[in-house]
Amino acid sequence: MKEPLDSRQLRAFCVLARTGSFTQTARELHLTQSGISHSMKALERESGCRLLDRLGKKVVLTQAGEQLLQHADKILAEMEAARNSLSALGKWGRGRLRLGASTTACQHLIPPVLREFKESFPEHAISLEPGDTPELVNALLKQRIDLALSLEVEGESQLEFHPLFSDELHFIVSALHPWARSGKVDREEIPRQSYILYSKRSVTFRLVEHYFRREEMVLNTVLEVGSMEATKELVKLGLGVSILAPWICRKEIEDGSLTALPLGRKKLSRRWGIIHWRGKRLNLAEETFIGLCESACATLRLDSPAHA
Repeated sequence: MKEPLDSRQLRAFCVLARTGSFTQTARELHLTQSGISHSMKALERESGCRLLDRLGKKVVLTQAGEQLLQHADKILAEMEAARNSLSALGKWGRGRLRLGASTTACQHLIPPVLREFKESFPEHAISLEPGDTPELVNALLKQRIDLALSLEVEGESQLEFHPLFSDELHFIVSALHPWARSGKVDREEIPRQSYILYSKRSVTFRLVEHYFRREEMVLNTVLEVGSMEATKELVKLGLGVSILAPWICRKEIEDGSLTALPLGRKKLSRRWGIIHWRGKRLNLAEETFIGLCESACATLRLDSPAHA
C-alpha cells in the first residue's frame, strides 16, 4: 500500500501550477527556491510520473500534472473545511448534544431542561430520540446518542448510571372507582380488576409483573397500551386500573379525575437517571445538561407522591 501524498508538497504544487515560477512560489510560501525544487522532485517520485516541464524560465504542467492538480485542489479544500469545522467545535458553545429519553421524560422533564440549556449553549445542535429504556440502551451502545435519561438498567457493564431521582408506582384509578371513593385498596379485589398497563417491552411492565408474582397474585385482563396519555384517558373512562408513578399524572390527580393509591405494604420503586458509556469523559455541555436535570427533578419533587 502506497503512502499518501504529503499535503505540504501538494500545496506547493498548486501554487507552482498557478504562478509557473519557482521563485514566486518560494516567495508566497516563505520557503527557499531550492526547497520548492526538492519538494517537487519528491512529489514526482512519490506519484511515479513527471508532473512539470520547464519552458525557459516558466514551469508548465504535464498531462499527469494537470490531472493531479484537479485532485489536489479538492483535497486541499476538504482539508481546509475539516480544519475550519474542528476550529468551530473548539469555540465556546459550539458542538452537538445527542439525547435519548423515555416518552414520559420527553413530556415532563426534558422541555424545561432544554430551555435552560439553550441559554448557556445557544449554538449547540441538539437532537432528541424518544424511546423506552431498552431502545435507548441500544442507541447508546450503537453510539447514536451521547446521553439517555431513563430508568436504571442492570447487566450492562459498558454503561454507567448517574442517578437523578426515585419514584414509587401506585394504583391509578378513576375518581368514580370504588377504591377512590373508599380511599383504600381492597386486597382481595386486586386480581379481579382489569388492568391497563404500558408496553410489555418496557422495564416498568417487567417490574410490575415481578412485584405481583412475589405477592402471589396474577393480574386479570391486562390491556397493553403504548402511550401514557392514552393509558390515563382509558382509566378516566373507568375501563380499568393502571399502575403508574403519581408524578406522571400529577395534573389529573390535582383536578380530581384520577386517584393514586399505594400498591400495598411493600413499595415498588424505580430509579431514574442519566446513562452514558462507562469511563466516558463528559464535556462541559454534557455535565451542564446533567446538572440542569438534577435541578429540574428537585424542583418538580418527583420523588414525592402527588396525592399526598
